[in-house]
Amino acid sequence: MGSEQLLFYAFAAIAVFGSLFVIVQRNPIYSVLALIGSFFGLSGLYVLLEAPFVAIVQIIIYAGAIMVLFLFTVMLLNVPREGASDWDRAHPLPRPWPTRIGAVLALALVAQLVWALSRMPGIADGIGQQATGISDVGELGRVLFTDYMFAFEVTSILI
Repeated sequence: MGSEQLLFYAFAAIAVFGSLFVIVQRNPIYSVLALIGSFFGLSGLYVLLEAPFVAIVQIIIYAGAIMVLFLFTVMLLNVPREGASDWDRAHPLPRPWPTRIGAVLALALVAQLVWALSRMPGIADGIGQQATGISDVGELGRVLFTDYMFAFEVTSILI
């Protein structure tokens, strides 16, 4: 197992566990901080995909600006920590029906992904050849302001 594969597993674990912590955490401030950690894990994955521009944008825009906005909003609203309900105290296990429905939907999603990916042989070869020029910031700017100038301007108006 190479160092790149170890880094991939480390960054993926940071992203997945950070996202899971966002969901299961009852304190909203800790949830926002876990989401920032998840964004850093995703940024590391972008670096491994040789897309440093996207990684830096992920950190600056999402972890830097939007998450600070979320954190200030949660702190200013003074959202109380979610306590355990009477049902949770009497039954320490999760509610049965939502858990079952979620498990069935998760299995359906995994089955759909496996089916879709099995029908696309050799997809990694084509992606690697097309993505070589995208990691160059100058090339990205040239393509954005020449070939996709109209879409860029419409997006800037919408934002």
